Amino acid sequence: MNSMAKKAVVAIGGNSLIKDKAHRTVSDQYAATAETCKHIADMIETGWDVVITSGNGPQVGFILRRSELAAHELHEVPLDYCGADTQGAIGYMIQRALYNEFHHRNVDRDVASVVTQVLVDREDPAFENPAKPVGSFMEEDDARRREKDEGWIVKEDSGRGWRRVVPSPIPQRIIELPAIKALIRDGVIVYAVGGGGIPVIEDEHGYLKGVAAVIDKDRASSLLATGLEADVLLISTAVEQVYLNFGTDEQQPINKMTHVEAERHLAEGHFAPGSMKPKIEACVQFIKNGGDLAIITDPPNITRALAGETGTHIVRGHHVPPPPERR
Repeated sequence: MNSMAKKAVVAIGGNSLIKDKAHRTVSDQYAATAETCKHIADMIETGWDVVITSGNGPQVGFILRRSELAAHELHEVPLDYCGADTQGAIGYMIQRALYNEFHHRNVDRDVASVVTQVLVDREDPAFENPAKPVGSFMEEDDARRREKDEGWIVKEDSGRGWRRVVPSPIPQRIIELPAIKALIRDGVIVYAVGGGGIPVIEDEHGYLKGVAAVIDKDRASSLLATGLEADVLLISTAVEQVYLNFGTDEQQPINKMTHVEAERHLAEGHFAPGSMKPKIEACVQFIKNGGDLAIITDPPNITRALAGETGTHIVRGHHVPPPPERR
């Protein structure tokens, strides 16, 4: 390993592994993963040490649906185990795609996946107000039955049916962080914190227990980047740059902004919840926790964004005190 290499956490979305509704099979997902990994390999070949993270929303949904369909014959899969399953499967796709890409380029690098647990606070307010929909849509009668029989929290979802909702607590600590650090020191490219990590809580004796919850993958990626003292947090998404007034006639791309400006734009409501907002929040948190640079761009532009040619760059800023009152 080059001891002078810079470290980056690259977060890719679970939806980025699925191009559209017609390409959702495992082989389709692998093809999309391989395409993204080509761009990450470009980055690695220029000298970066990389830890890759990902979302897993669609993949967990598939497992839950299969589990529901087979419930008459087999036990259903708990949500924390769905997270573990998807970490293994997505990690396998990334490992194979990067291995093949390195083989094609004659690059000598190893890749490993770490099934990652992420500690959350058992007193997190999110447990009192579950709001993250998971699994299939249901008729109200079925939803109420599962609410009664299995203790689910269910809510009606925008007129489309009823769904189970689970908490989305804030990540506190990455349990396998020391192992991830050790792998990076040995020059290994790592896939970790898949889907935001498997949420676990500590009991009063310090033992870990998995919980039915979902951790935001961008928040977990930010926490990982902080723990690794990464040089950059790079969040890969569907657009080349972040925009103000997105989707309107007044939309304008943001090339660079300070974390203070980003916080102001967040307060002004420029970024949609469940879309760009959590990505901006994760970048701001990384900078506030000591990071120097966060970048948001799409996979084909990763190398150009790292060179400062495109993407949205978020850097450290300083709060400007309000002007003195006039007397």
